[in-house]
Amino acid sequence: MTHVPTVDAPTVAQDTALELYAEGLADVCAPDQFDDGQWMLRYEDGDQIPLRLSLWCADETPGDAGLVDRCTGPTLDVGCGPGRLAAAVAQRGLPVLGLDISPAAVRIARNRGALVVQRSVFDALPAEGGWQHVLLADGNVGIGGDPARLLRRCAELLDSQGGTVLAEVDPPGTATRSCVVWIESATGRRSDTFPWAHVGADHVEELAAAARLTVAESWSEEGRWFASLHHR
Repeated sequence: MTHVPTVDAPTVAQDTALELYAEGLADVCAPDQFDDGQWMLRYEDGDQIPLRLSLWCADETPGDAGLVDRCTGPTLDVGCGPGRLAAAVAQRGLPVLGLDISPAAVRIARNRGALVVQRSVFDALPAEGGWQHVLLADGNVGIGGDPARLLRRCAELLDSQGGTVLAEVDPPGTATRSCVVWIESATGRRSDTFPWAHVGADHVEELAAAARLTVAESWSEEGRWFASLHHR
């Protein structure tokens, strides 16, 4: 993560986060104009990271294989974005449903053949308590800014007999924190703020315990870190 001097959060947002995210996804559809550095996630303390839209929209991103291989039954892909992983699981002949609150992401995911609904993980969902796997990839363990609450919700969605939450986390040594963020373009346009969180790989066990889950497995692949969690 690149550190820059502290900046103030936007007091008047020009766009919503979903609007700026949609513009970034539209850039992917015009690859001659696309630049991953154009769209950033900015933090209250001045830190920023690029939104890796080109990787999220690819057919496969390095490190996906081990995650998809661990999906052996009905799978719920939370924050599925453009549907990369939902489509990959479906190609294996498994039932899979993607969730995302972004209309633009849902359209892209459906166009690539994924079954996706525009809904939050905290909404009422199909087959609650019956999913074999719940995916939290591409940083989505940060959804809502409260990872313990998110994991408790995912635990409710799982089949209690052997279901797993497959979560991508940050590398060991990364601070686990809740924060306020916004999307910012290279031209200085800013979205409204929203809560987010980060979970370091070496803090997963305590977080899982807070959600009444336990870590069954952890692994790394292609510079990415993952954990498989199941009911105690």
